[in-house]
Amino acid sequence: MGGKSLTQLPGRSELAKALRYMLAPWPALTRAFDDGRIALNNNAAERALHGVAVGRKNYLFAGSDLGAERAAAFYTLIVTAKLNRLDPEAYLRDVLTRIADHPAKRLADLLPWNWTSSPAAARPAGPSPSGYEACEGGVRVLAYFGV
Repeated sequence: MGGKSLTQLPGRSELAKALRYMLAPWPALTRAFDDGRIALNNNAAERALHGVAVGRKNYLFAGSDLGAERAAAFYTLIVTAKLNRLDPEAYLRDVLTRIADHPAKRLADLLPWNWTSSPAAARPAGPSPSGYEACEGGVRVLAYFGV
């Protein structure tokens, strides 16, 4: 788009600069039309971060850097459980009661996208939340775990 028009303009003209500025992100913008899973906005990410933004003043008092890292790990687990349509409270209750006796080599079994428990703990199936790509077994949020 605009390629022919751009070649007909002097390279340093303001209009040529404006066209180059507009065309630079064009491939990324049109990718959303090629793949229906890509959201046109970041509303899902904004909603996911709303709770963190509301409580930001309280998080200053995590006690230490380690306390803040542990809080971040729990927030990540809670959001990932929600994205995988699990009840976060039921998920954490089940995992925390099982983890002490669970083999260390199989800890990945307890991550939200691999976790299986009673049907009461799972939410009804529905579409994946907008703005997140589903993977085999569920939706992953890997900001903290780096998996």
